[in-house]
Amino acid sequence: MNPLRGIAMIVTAVGLFAAMNSLIKAVPEIPAGEAVFFRSAFALPVIIAWLAVRGHLAHGLHAGHWRLQLLRGLAGTMAMGLSFLGLRYLPFPEVTALRFITPVLILILAAIFLGERFRMIRLAAILAGFAGVLIMLWPRLGAQTGAAERHELFGVLIVLASAGFAAVAQIALKSMAGREKTAAIVFWFSVISMTVGLMTLPFGWVRPEPWEAAFLIMAGILGGMGQMLLTESYRHADVGTLAPYTYVSMIWALLIGYFVFDEMPTVSMLAGAALIIGAGLVIAWRERTRGSRGS
Repeated sequence: MNPLRGIAMIVTAVGLFAAMNSLIKAVPEIPAGEAVFFRSAFALPVIIAWLAVRGHLAHGLHAGHWRLQLLRGLAGTMAMGLSFLGLRYLPFPEVTALRFITPVLILILAAIFLGERFRMIRLAAILAGFAGVLIMLWPRLGAQTGAAERHELFGVLIVLASAGFAAVAQIALKSMAGREKTAAIVFWFSVISMTVGLMTLPFGWVRPEPWEAAFLIMAGILGGMGQMLLTESYRHADVGTLAPYTYVSMIWALLIGYFVFDEMPTVSMLAGAALIIGAGLVIAWRERTRGSRGS
């Protein structure tokens, strides 16, 4: 184990994912399903090369739990597509912040489907997370809100749905822990998401301009590299050590939003994001503490 290497990898990975999302946001005329296809199709060669170099390609081609693989793949694809769609309606940092509600939703789903108990710290984290979402929603819920606010409210609901699907995907991953090779999970997710993206072809794909195609291809390559580094990081450090560093993506999002898309974060967005991130950090700390105690 080399925790510093693992931390460096995960920080780089979330930076690559932020760059990937910024490229998707920069091509708003491309339908979300088409963006999912490009992201997955051009990530796949990177992932295959990575598996081949590590000698794990055979593991990547073999999946023993197809129902869980399919659930994870479909839920993860929906999470990706809705997140891409949400980037059309909301500032870049706000989409990133709202997606941080995923760990809170995982706790709720784990209690419902896996029978895990709500403890006081978990309950407090859940309440804090939803309070953060409410703070971010509040400016759009007044009686005098106009079309722009309603447009953004729709975007918030899309991104929250994305976080919900991401939580389902994580629960499926948790169910596969120790039962399925990581290589198979990474490989088949890319195949499933590429296939689902391609299935949206009859629903309004557009022919991208050369520069748009370049952005989409680069998004796929960066997504594949990010997935590779994210997966590799867990070989060098445990989940509890690495989880807090995923929130570095908020810094990336603020910088990209400000310098690339001229998006100035609002006070309500920053306050809500702080609560959501705080809830996620508490959850990560609590899970690490429980893991170290073996309970």
